[in-house]
Amino acid sequence: TKGIEVGHIFKLGTVYSAPLKAEYLDENGRSQPFIMGTYGMGVSRLVAAVIEQHHDEKGCIWTPATAPYLVNVMVSNIKEESHMQYGENLYAQLQKEGIEAILDDRKERFGFKMSDAELIGFPYTVIVGKELDNGSVQIMIRATREIITVGATEVIAKIRELVK
Repeated sequence: TKGIEVGHIFKLGTVYSAPLKAEYLDENGRSQPFIMGTYGMGVSRLVAAVIEQHHDEKGCIWTPATAPYLVNVMVSNIKEESHMQYGENLYAQLQKEGIEAILDDRKERFGFKMSDAELIGFPYTVIVGKELDNGSVQIMIRATREIITVGATEVIAKIRELVK
């Protein structure tokens, strides 16, 4: 079967302790070299293992436990002042709630930002766009790529519900 090494253990024995005279006294009072070992976890290997298990043709699909940010607040048109204000307020509320979020307020086109959101793999992307004029926003669930529409005032509650 295929696998990925994310950690290792090396049994060093007395390879280093004997030449360095790193010793202890045993129960009979005689000097003995320490029997040594070492272990390590590769953080970058853990990241690779998560991505290997959770991805699709669009990119990464971070799990809520491993995501650098749980929520991506994406303002589709930053020239719309009310959309930017809503996005900034939502970002601040998420931060206040202890929900790790990022605000995508780049000048890029919507499709470009959406492709980036899918590539990076944020578990949830709140799309602040034209729907806001009707009192709602959309949430894309990255794992399923499902897009749900929620009331603009209900986003925090919906995010809390989704992350349970």
